[in-house]
Amino acid sequence: MYSAIAANKRNTIVILLVFIVLLGGLGWLIAYFMGDGSWTITIMTIVGAGAYAWFQYYNAGSIAVATSGAVLIEQKDNPRLYRIVENLSITNGMPMPKVYVVSDPAPNAFASGRDPENAVVAATTGLLDIMTDAELEGVMAHEMGHVKNYDIRVSTIVFGLVVAFGFIADIMFRMAFYGGRNSRGSDNGGLAILSLVFGLIAMVIAPLVSALVQAGISRQREFLADATGAMTTRNPEGLASALHKLGEYSAPLQRQSASMAHMWIADPNKPNFLERMFSTHPPIADRVRRLLEIGGKF
Repeated sequence: MYSAIAANKRNTIVILLVFIVLLGGLGWLIAYFMGDGSWTITIMTIVGAGAYAWFQYYNAGSIAVATSGAVLIEQKDNPRLYRIVENLSITNGMPMPKVYVVSDPAPNAFASGRDPENAVVAATTGLLDIMTDAELEGVMAHEMGHVKNYDIRVSTIVFGLVVAFGFIADIMFRMAFYGGRNSRGSDNGGLAILSLVFGLIAMVIAPLVSALVQAGISRQREFLADATGAMTTRNPEGLASALHKLGEYSAPLQRQSASMAHMWIADPNKPNFLERMFSTHPPIADRVRRLLEIGGKF
């Protein structure tokens, strides 16, 4: 498990480098369309995207809480949930995270924050209503697993860069569509059309590639958090049963946000077949199967 945590930290650096290269490429194309031969626009693009990602990273917990409408609780407000999170914190040797409840009948839970010292965990009222103690412990152990493995840091940084990537790609397309290099006297109509084609490709392909990268990373994080939660509770069947219930529940969250869909233990949007190709969550059936396999090894 410690090797997985170390790998997550290394992956953070690798992810940052990959996105910096991709963002730099978009910045260079923007400079090309504008007829700017310097590196100024490229550097500004990277710095601007990095600043946005840093803002997301530093304020991840508060943004997630505000977006979901979660309410901070103390032990007296919900002794059952608070006690489970407290016991898991002690078992993992981790700081006690802030505990929140989201008023929503759809069962779900999430973890956020930039590190274990600044983490938050939350559960919906729907989750608290339908889960047994063993199932609720499994769900919260999964969320604490995200905190322990630094998944919350990786996913927050990746999401910030994905959003910045899509925003810059959109700017690039608009620049190409409304003139780009054809404002220069030496440019002809053919070059303007070529610029428009490249802009359109960038607008479509860039967010698609970044979304696939985010989905691949998030899916692996979900599998790892499942395994971490199972090892913590020594009861993988509890989490497997909870996931089965989550998969059976068909209604999405009442207060949805695409910006934090990757944080929930189960996809809150209930995607259709095509959308599942880009889902940040692996299929529930695969997760249950892996947990049951782990249970057979105890």
